[in-house]
Amino acid sequence: MNRKVTVVGGAGNVGATVARAVSQKELADVVIVDIAASKAAGVALDIYQSCAIGGSASRVTGVGVEGFAETANSDVVVITSGMPRKPGMSRDDLLNVNYKIMQDVTAEIVKHSPNCIIVPVANPLDAMSQAVFRLSGFPRERVMGMAGVLDSARMRTFVAEELKVSVADVTCFVLGGHGDTMVPLPRLSTVAGIPLPELIPADRLQAICDRTANGGAEITKLVGTSAWYAPGVSAADMVEAILKDQQRIMPCSVYLQGEYGINNLFVGVPVKVGARGIEQIIEVALTEAERAALHKSAGAVKELVDVIGI
Repeated sequence: MNRKVTVVGGAGNVGATVARAVSQKELADVVIVDIAASKAAGVALDIYQSCAIGGSASRVTGVGVEGFAETANSDVVVITSGMPRKPGMSRDDLLNVNYKIMQDVTAEIVKHSPNCIIVPVANPLDAMSQAVFRLSGFPRERVMGMAGVLDSARMRTFVAEELKVSVADVTCFVLGGHGDTMVPLPRLSTVAGIPLPELIPADRLQAICDRTANGGAEITKLVGTSAWYAPGVSAADMVEAILKDQQRIMPCSVYLQGEYGINNLFVGVPVKVGARGIEQIIEVALTEAERAALHKSAGAVKELVDVIGI
C-alpha cells in the first residue's frame, strides 16, 4: 500500500468507524491519532487484525498526538476529534473548545501532510470546516466537510422505508448547514428517476424532511450519544471518491464564493469529488422558497462562524 489516510480522533466511535471502513475496503494504509494514545494503539490493532479476516492488506497503526509524525505524507486526513456538548455548557463554550482543538490539529496536519485533502467531521460541522480552511491556508478544493452524505443517506433511508422500495433506487437532495436548518429538497429527489412528490403525499414528505433534519437528535435521544456508524461510513465514502478519483456527485460542506448567492461561508451543496478534492461546485436552479430556506440555513452557519471570528 502506498496510499495513506489519517484519522484524527480515531479512537472514538466515529473515527474508528472511518478507519475500519477505509482499511477493510483496502483503500489505503490508515494511521489513527488520538489524545488517548493507548486506546489509539489498541483500536488500530483490533482493526488491523480484522483486515486479515477480510483479506485486506491495509496496515493500521495507532499513535498518540505526540506521534503525529507517523501521519507524514497522508493523502487524506479525516478530523473526527471534538468535544460533545456537556450539561451547563453554552453553544459558545462548545464552539470555542472545539475551535482550539481544530487549531492544534490543523497545525500538525499542515506540518506533516501539506499536500493532503482534509475532511472535517467534527461538530458544529460547517463552522469547524471553515476553521480548518482558514487555519490550514489550503485552497478551498482541499477542505470539504462531511455532512450532506450523511443527511442524504438518512433521507434515503426514510424514503425507502415509506415506500417499501430498495434504497439503492432512491436519490435524495439535501442542501444547507448540518443542523436543523438543513434543506431537504423533495422536488429534486427521486426513486428510480420518479420525483418524490409524485410518489409520496405532501404531508408524509414533510414528515420525512423533518425527520431528516432531526436525524442526529433522534439517535442521540435513543442511544444517549451521537451517531457513529452512518457518519463514519459517510466520511469513508468521501475518502473512497477521492482516492479512486471517482468524480462522484456528493453533497459536501464547501467554501462558497458567490455560488447560490452565498459568499465566504461553508455550506452544504452538491459537488463533484475526485482526486483533487472538490473538482466542481454544482449549482442547480432553486425555487424562491428553496433559495430562501438555503439562505436561512447559511445565516445559521454564519452565526456560529462569527462567534469564533473566522
